[in-house]
Amino acid sequence: MGITRRHFGLGVAALGLAACGGGAPVPSPEPGGLPPDLRPAPNPGYAAWVADFRSRAGGYGLSDGALALGFRGTGFLPGVITRDRNQTEVKRSLEDYLSIAASDERISKGRAAYARHRATLAALEQRYGVDARIIAAIWGLESFYGERRGEVPVVSATSTLAYDGRRGAFFEKQLVAALKILQNGDVSASRLVGSWAGAMGHTQFIPTSYQAFAVDFTGDGRRDIWSEDPTDALASTAAYLARNGWSRGLRWGGEVGNGAPQGSVIQPQAGGPQFAVTGNFRAIKRYNNSDAYAIGVGHLADRIGGAGPLRGTFPPDEYGLTKDDRIALQKRLTARGYDTGGADGVIGTKTREAISAYQARFGLEVTGDPSPALLRRL
Repeated sequence: MGITRRHFGLGVAALGLAACGGGAPVPSPEPGGLPPDLRPAPNPGYAAWVADFRSRAGGYGLSDGALALGFRGTGFLPGVITRDRNQTEVKRSLEDYLSIAASDERISKGRAAYARHRATLAALEQRYGVDARIIAAIWGLESFYGERRGEVPVVSATSTLAYDGRRGAFFEKQLVAALKILQNGDVSASRLVGSWAGAMGHTQFIPTSYQAFAVDFTGDGRRDIWSEDPTDALASTAAYLARNGWSRGLRWGGEVGNGAPQGSVIQPQAGGPQFAVTGNFRAIKRYNNSDAYAIGVGHLADRIGGAGPLRGTFPPDEYGLTKDDRIALQKRLTARGYDTGGADGVIGTKTREAISAYQARFGLEVTGDPSPALLRRL
């Protein structure tokens, strides 16, 4: 399958899922704005590329006015290249992924967000046939219910990646689409912002998907997925799923032995729970082509709706530790003054740094790896 709405290299670790002790998300903006490496920096090669792009932009149907508006104040962003090239594939287990995707905080905030926007979500379910809880869950995974929409100028991000060339043709298409969004008057240049890779708004649409699927549900004449009001963004997500195979009234799936519907059975993690999945599971994968992502959306949606946790258990990890063991290790390190970032059972950067600091202090081999022996020592 080709590139979907958003699955163009962000990877499992960058789905907005910043675990307490988990991965390394893009830094939050500093009080004065974006981190220094996400601000324009001089680059003669980039400047020459932009000049060439502008000379042929008429062939894409872009006006001089749109080009002037779009490129005003933009530039080469070195941090975009750094993040793009550091996207080594992160091999998270499904257990870790769900610990992040359906964390207690994400569930509680999801229930609150669902309650606040109940009328809108019900209207979207009526119009598009997409389960309102699924829409809310995608919102939760993509931007933490609007809290993490991104503040990087989309024209700068997409033009930087187009110039870099690793996926130049793809990102040139995103750049053209972003400039057409401005040309069409959907959003002002100052508000055309998103992630470092150009995904935008509450539910993180890339520009070409915005063009194809975004809707004006509020009726104000603009398809505004950037607004504090998430209505158009949520509606656009519902429209996307409806046009990509969602079947009204059909569940996404569920855990085998826990009320799952009839469907194909998958077991993404050996020794872990099995899931019966339906065609709507595959529709969610059109949003992001990952079994873990689709299960994360479905499970979070179920939890938002009041369902309990999975009943099945996962086997010990590669270090011989269960999730409860990993949580205990994080809590014990924290009690001894080492910052693990929290105790969620996900062994990420901060937990490994805490382990390394403890090992160094007590003259142990510094590996940063958890182990049953370390847990016993603590």
